[in-house]
Amino acid sequence: MGKNKTKIDVKDLNLWYGEKHALHNLNIDIYENQITALIGPSGCGKSTFLRCLNRMNDLVSSARVEGKVVIDEKNIYDKDVDEVSVRKRVGMVFQQPNPFPKSIYENVAYAPLKHGLVKKGKECDELVEKSLKSAGIWEEVKDILREPGTGLSGGQQQRLCIARTIAVQPDIILMDEPTSALDPISTEKIEALMLELKKDYTIVTVTHNMQQAARVADMTAFFHLGDLIEYDETEKIFINPKEKKTEDYITGRFG
Repeated sequence: MGKNKTKIDVKDLNLWYGEKHALHNLNIDIYENQITALIGPSGCGKSTFLRCLNRMNDLVSSARVEGKVVIDEKNIYDKDVDEVSVRKRVGMVFQQPNPFPKSIYENVAYAPLKHGLVKKGKECDELVEKSLKSAGIWEEVKDILREPGTGLSGGQQQRLCIARTIAVQPDIILMDEPTSALDPISTEKIEALMLELKKDYTIVTVTHNMQQAARVADMTAFFHLGDLIEYDETEKIFINPKEKKTEDYITGRFG
């Protein structure tokens, strides 16, 4: 499996919450149109790292970041970068599906209309349809677009949230344990969707489910206590890890 070109280049990244040094000097290249999985025990920094990639940690008052996250040759932490524009390019799908208390249609249309990406009417209708199709949920909702998104099942809500993320035309989609609240059938649909989406997007996902990482990820990064212990092609991480800690985690000796 060949490496694609680097999409996100993380250099000497450190993060503190107040006095607590939560991420230590991380260096990692994330490749375009691939799925990168972040694995490791709870509280080891995976989600914190994920949130560094779209400046979500800016919302935490005690968080302080040093180092660089370079996306397409621009450090998103540079002074002249607006974090709202970063979050438009780097979408986020959360662990718990979180549709807005609006109709299915408005869930998808809201941000593109607000950002002026489309005009109301036919243009917006087309974007909503395209986004719902890309998220693999159009057939299930096309006749109930005016009904509330919160009325869908958990798995459908999560695909609606993916459609909402896609609608603002990001380059990168971050997923924070996107299937941990879902049943096995919904999980399978989301995994199939991820494999489909990587043709158009770069995906970084946090997962506690090692089988999931093995099934969907091209690259896997193993985190432990704020350190990046090992990062390699998924197959190598699972079959022939270089670090004993990685092997211990994967074989279930700790975690």
